[in-house]
Amino acid sequence: MFSREWWKKRSLRVRDDKVTKAAELSLRESIVPICLVTILFFLWGFSYGLLDTLNKHFQETLNITKSRSAGLQAAYFGAYPLASLGHAAWILRRFSYRAVFIWGLFLYGLGALLAIPCIKAHSFAGFCVCIFIIGNGLGSLETAANPYITVCGPPRYSEIRINVAQAFNGIGTVVAPVLGSYVFFVFDEEVALQNVQWVYTAIAIFVFFLAVVFYVIELPEITDADMQHQAAETHAGEADQPFRKQYRLFHASFAQFCYTGAQIAIAGYFINYVTETRKGTDSALGARFLAGAQGSFAIGRFVGAAVMHFVRPRKVFLIFLTACIIFVAPSVTQRENTGMSMLYVTLFFESICFPTIMALGMRGLGRHTKRGSGFLVAGVFGGAVVPPLMGAVADMHDTAMSMVVPLAFFVVAWSYALAVNFWPWYRDTCDAFTTADIGVREREDGVVGSGKAAVDEEEAVAMERQTVGEKGL
Repeated sequence: MFSREWWKKRSLRVRDDKVTKAAELSLRESIVPICLVTILFFLWGFSYGLLDTLNKHFQETLNITKSRSAGLQAAYFGAYPLASLGHAAWILRRFSYRAVFIWGLFLYGLGALLAIPCIKAHSFAGFCVCIFIIGNGLGSLETAANPYITVCGPPRYSEIRINVAQAFNGIGTVVAPVLGSYVFFVFDEEVALQNVQWVYTAIAIFVFFLAVVFYVIELPEITDADMQHQAAETHAGEADQPFRKQYRLFHASFAQFCYTGAQIAIAGYFINYVTETRKGTDSALGARFLAGAQGSFAIGRFVGAAVMHFVRPRKVFLIFLTACIIFVAPSVTQRENTGMSMLYVTLFFESICFPTIMALGMRGLGRHTKRGSGFLVAGVFGGAVVPPLMGAVADMHDTAMSMVVPLAFFVVAWSYALAVNFWPWYRDTCDAFTTADIGVREREDGVVGSGKAAVDEEEAVAMERQTVGEKGL
């Protein structure tokens, strides 16, 4: 251990023009890296769930309006384009996935530590700056983790992989509101703010430890050449076209912007909605209801991933997003348990939309995969735009009426779901990867029993061809 070879294997820079065996990772070979990266999904699910709880908490303790409290979402999600199109994208394209994971965790921990003095000073503006740093860290992690989960393993299972991984993101969003309901709302203001400090201290310690783990562990790197190889093998996509002509990607990114903005807005004002429309509901109970709704969201991801074993992911996506539109609409006029139950069902169907747009949008990008994933993650910027709009409508009318804002953005995002199901140019590219046998064909043919054997067989075939060529000469 700690030999020269050990350090070399953990280099943060890899050649992007070299095809590696990562291009055809089997299910067994991809399990360990996928499990490790899935921890990151839980982390930002927890952070996001905590943000929704703090939104209502700061309205009460710092006496700020709903639209101003949306500054938390604006700072958090406004950082995503800066990361996914800026510093994180630069590191990903010039170094490696491992480097971006470590960089994102460092920023996450730094923001958590800086949040502590801001909380002590009761500075909402200072806390928003810290949330912006945390958002840069989580935006960096998403820039690497989403495409990594999507491409790490057989392409035909990419939507299933990312939805299962994102389900743990949903679990994080359940844990955070439950924690918030017991440590933020049931104490006086000073004790509650002190508890927030301890939460962020624990986050900082854990993410710094996780950064060390990501450096030490062996992590297969997936290069642009690997993705070009996959695109060529499936005969799909326009990887040979310049990036500016990847029109399906830009449509997916816009849909991601609209959908994510709607999702964040609904969750961010969920507690306000139930406290205003349901009699006898205070903020602590509202936070527990939010935890239940996020539980519905997490369950939806597991259910959606299971259904994708039998139904094409693009069809599941269309059904789920259509259901979001159908069930969020009645929440505008309904009250009491009926209105709240509409939001519960909406969150259930929201579940698979973000990761499925991510997976479908990356189809056929080939050598543009890393850059394209940055655009898809940048779509999360919708979470910085839509909540303030919804907050402004809520201040003018009420939170129930403001549900028309996410409803409108769901309808716009629906255009992508329709395109991938009914426009052949979109549909055929998605289906080419869904039916691809890369990473699974050796097991199906019964020729090769492991990933290492597959590599050995390829080397043997190459040597045989070389020998035949020499004999021909």
